[in-house]
Amino acid sequence: MIWNPQQIESAAMELPLHERARLAERLLASLDQDAAVEEAWAAEVERRVQEYRAGKLSTLSGDDVLADARARLEQR
Repeated sequence: MIWNPQQIESAAMELPLHERARLAERLLASLDQDAAVEEAWAAEVERRVQEYRAGKLSTLSGDDVLADARARLEQR
């Protein structure tokens, strides 16, 4: 059976929320096929992890990050 995009979308919308989120994540990831970009992101992640482990980075709590984001949005 061959499905058209509208049928696929309709079927996907019937999935539970967590399944739709997983599907959306996989679909978005499939659009990013530039190996050089993926390698650059992987290197950046590794650099940041190493700096964090070495104590070279300061961190913020999730509450602080959200408070800052809310404050910035209110300033608009």
